[in-house]
Amino acid sequence: MNRIQDSARLARLDLNLFRVFDVVLRERNLTKAAEVLFLSQSAVSHALARLRDQLGEPLFVREGRGVAPTPFAERLAPEIREALALLDGAVQHTRGFDPKRDVGHFTLAMSDMLEPSLLPHFVARLRERAPEARIASVRLDRARLERDLASGRLDLSIDVEQPTSADLRHAPLLRDTFCVVSRKRRRLDVAAYMASQHVTVSSRRTGLAVEDLVLSRLGYQREVAVRCRHYETAFHIVAGSDLLLTMARRRAEALHALLGNHVLPMPLSLPRLELHLYWHRQSDADPRNRWLREELLSLAGELASEAR
Repeated sequence: MNRIQDSARLARLDLNLFRVFDVVLRERNLTKAAEVLFLSQSAVSHALARLRDQLGEPLFVREGRGVAPTPFAERLAPEIREALALLDGAVQHTRGFDPKRDVGHFTLAMSDMLEPSLLPHFVARLRERAPEARIASVRLDRARLERDLASGRLDLSIDVEQPTSADLRHAPLLRDTFCVVSRKRRRLDVAAYMASQHVTVSSRRTGLAVEDLVLSRLGYQREVAVRCRHYETAFHIVAGSDLLLTMARRRAEALHALLGNHVLPMPLSLPRLELHLYWHRQSDADPRNRWLREELLSLAGELASEAR
């Protein structure tokens, strides 16, 4: 009997309600969701109310100026997004994916260190190949990464290589080496490096920066005198002090051209800094997500060739 009731209830469901649910979940704001869907805010509210009534569970609660999903909505989201992706894939398969028409709006998470050296190139590429695309580059939040990719709040993410669950797919994107930035040109050996004070860059309030994590694995602990959020700030701090800054060479050389200082070899033999592209398994077959991944990987290959 329950199966019959469930089938009858499913038959009454309007699939458009799930599309509204997916966009609200991503935007966390009814007004923004209405803009994306080309609907009025009242129409979005009414659609959510209908879906809530048909599912028999609350879906969103007010949070500040927006909304937050309930635990039920969080559990429901990955399956709904996967089902919508399958439907989109079926439609795209019948008419053929066209990036100039079908990319739309997408969200990419990356670190502050990477954004200045990668995003301008990617935007230029998209303006040529998918001029109608709209891109949002947002701050990387590792604690929420899998949930945000599963819910669709993020389409892709770029981060250092790290252990992941089976639901997260990833591929190597860029490799770089560490270097040291100093106000003056100097000969830097391991002893001098460890005896110096350092500035580090991190968007988090606490915890080890990437370079400190690598150093700790080798048994080293340096003295960090200043912690800030942006590499441009750190470059200015180095320019007015005797502090050292350890960072990826590609970004350091770009800032060096603008802000001065000296880029020195890293005196310790550290592993290469490897950045990976991450996406959720439910986006594997999505033609839009696949095209974006291919474009990013192709761009990374071109940038690596230019650097060599």
